[in-house]
Amino acid sequence: DLHRLQWRGRKVTGEHLRTRFREHLVRAVGPMVRSGDAVVTEFRMADEVVAVDVTLLAHRLAGGYLYGAHPRLRERKADVAVMLLDTCAEYARAPGRGALSLLRGNEPYKHHWRPEPVPNQRLLLARRRTAPLLAATVADAAARRRGKELLRRRAEREGSAGGGT
Repeated sequence: DLHRLQWRGRKVTGEHLRTRFREHLVRAVGPMVRSGDAVVTEFRMADEVVAVDVTLLAHRLAGGYLYGAHPRLRERKADVAVMLLDTCAEYARAPGRGALSLLRGNEPYKHHWRPEPVPNQRLLLARRRTAPLLAATVADAAARRRGKELLRRRAEREGSAGGGT
């Protein structure tokens, strides 16, 4: 609810606003916390929860996954990014971890921290009978990427051709 509230009226990943995403989080985060693969941190003012952070934990890193913060915090000039990164960094300090990941995405708030970008890589495995489905999925993703790139280039051309006064 806080994640949805903080993004109201602003550009947000549409999937994060869907009921199925919320249900997925409810199903997944509890078991992940119990197994030590995640931690949920609540930030409170008086008795009210005003921000929540989900940090994913792995052997060598802590990764800031998702958070929600009440807009009232920004109105009070609270630096929500500092609150969240400080919390995630604390988990990254655990013995053997040593790395804080801001995970995927090129959100502007991350630039302030001068992160070292690391490309995402995936290894997709399939059995012989599901390989055609995997190949179709990979082709679909590649076509979508190419389509977005073409649209971006077209928009840039049209923007530069528009000129000015």
